[in-house]
Amino acid sequence: MFDYNSEKVIIVEGTSDKRKVKDIIREPVEIICTNGTISVTKLDELIDELFDKDVYILVDADDAGEKLRKQFKREMPEAAHLYIDKMYREVATAPVHHLATVLLGANIDVYTEYLDRG
Repeated sequence: MFDYNSEKVIIVEGTSDKRKVKDIIREPVEIICTNGTISVTKLDELIDELFDKDVYILVDADDAGEKLRKQFKREMPEAAHLYIDKMYREVATAPVHHLATVLLGANIDVYTEYLDRG
């Protein structure tokens, strides 16, 4: 399920978020979908499997995303939290240049063409 060769892991809500982020990133990064929610059991499994990885949380700027973010802050306090601008609300609908800038700000290598506003 996980790419153990990857040192970085990004946790997103949905498969459309995963596809969009995956296209922008230039380095090997495992992207995990929670499908909007995550059970305590699944979260415990993730904590165990990701203890030695750099974990980034990238969720929507809406109520469901914030609820999920709070859960991760509580259970994985060492994870880094990446934020999209609230005006875009969803990772999947945020412009690629915005996502690329957010990811680059977290030292995640991105394809430079996505940094252009085009």
